[in-house]
Amino acid sequence: MLLTALAALGADWPQLRGPDGSGLCPNCGRFPIELGPNRNVLWKTPVPMGKSSPVLTGNHIFLTASEGDQLLVLCLDRASGKLLWRRALTAPRREGMHTLNHSAAPTLVTDGRDVYAFFSEFGLIAYTAAGREKWRLPLGPFNNLHGVAASPVYAAGRILLVCDQDTDGFLLAVDAATGKPAWQQPRDVSNGYSTPVVWRDAPGGPQVIAAGSYQLTAYSVATGKSVWWVRGLTCQPKSMPVIANGVVYFNGWTPGNDTGQQVELPAFAEVTAAADANRDGKLAQAELPQPWQPTGTWRAVDLDRDGFLNEREWKFFRSRRASRNSIMAVRLGGAGDVTESHVLWRYEKSLPDVPAPLIYNGVVYLIRSGGIATTLDAKTGAVLKIGRLTGALEDFYSSPIGVDGKVYIASEHGKVVVLRAQGQWEILTLNDFDTPIYATPAIEPGRMYWRVGEMLYAIAGTNAPAPAAP
Repeated sequence: MLLTALAALGADWPQLRGPDGSGLCPNCGRFPIELGPNRNVLWKTPVPMGKSSPVLTGNHIFLTASEGDQLLVLCLDRASGKLLWRRALTAPRREGMHTLNHSAAPTLVTDGRDVYAFFSEFGLIAYTAAGREKWRLPLGPFNNLHGVAASPVYAAGRILLVCDQDTDGFLLAVDAATGKPAWQQPRDVSNGYSTPVVWRDAPGGPQVIAAGSYQLTAYSVATGKSVWWVRGLTCQPKSMPVIANGVVYFNGWTPGNDTGQQVELPAFAEVTAAADANRDGKLAQAELPQPWQPTGTWRAVDLDRDGFLNEREWKFFRSRRASRNSIMAVRLGGAGDVTESHVLWRYEKSLPDVPAPLIYNGVVYLIRSGGIATTLDAKTGAVLKIGRLTGALEDFYSSPIGVDGKVYIASEHGKVVVLRAQGQWEILTLNDFDTPIYATPAIEPGRMYWRVGEMLYAIAGTNAPAPAAP
């Protein structure tokens, strides 16, 4: 265990959004406010298409990608960008997924020594830093409306993977050394896409905190048992939870669940009594009166895809129509349902769809599609500023990062907005790669790595003074 812990310390950006999933890189030096295809570029290397983010350990950069039916793991040299090795798997199947999803959307994780990749069209596979396959664990197929997209995380010698789907969802722990499942915990969820976060110094041992349909749950990494949970999430979590100063922050947004859009639907027994014309105990779409019809596609609520709604599916649909979008701050710890005792505050306006919140020096940063940035006081949830990112009024899927007193935010269309990191933020620069950005950058002292379309850029740090403190 000591060797494993020491190896983990050697991984300086080992997973999505860095060592603790925070998107922060303290003591990483100075960084430029101007960056782009020809600005402050140390090197750039063509890579196959993918939407996963880079991870860093030793002198390596790891990425996933895909070409045709080939699922790829790539290893590049951090100093030069040279491709060191490339390993390919043939996808045994094709999973249905949203156009914004991708066969190589989940980000790898490393323990500082080996690297672990998840592809929804295959499962888990592990390689050494030299590219030798350690083990593989086929998983799936999956039944998720938009495709499984959560990234694996690492804790206490185990790879932890959320496989939320419309039927038979689960949280899986796999021994990182052998690839053997340690435990598998069922999750009664509908579709979800959120990568979990690890609370490493939890009492009694590490806990993995996973957002699911309507509930945020903390599980013991050792046993897989749920320890505590909070109700009140939306049905389709996409953002990643973030831990800061003893609090976990989670942002959830689903279409149709903004404040004032809630609809109270009757219980299943009342609906079947009124609408189940043939008395078969399930509901066909033609049987439902208009006020009870789904606002989206029938497939989104017909979780087992049999053409009817059973009691479980109606319960999820009913909960979905009544749920509220929000970002919430929850004090870590406790046992059982801690909704009433541990929720510190909620905020329900101008919420992101996919990007995770950034908590930087006591300020919460939220980036909503349409180019709206909101800052909140991390302790109270009080609004500090809401404003538009002028010149980047478009969609955002990459999560913001905080470094050197600045916040870097990348849009789908390739704009990178740099903010002065303070509650009353201001735009320092607007940069343009002119190529789509979906991945979140990785950072090390003096260098950033940006995946932009089919190119990986290394951006150099700078010795210029940081922005003045507010």
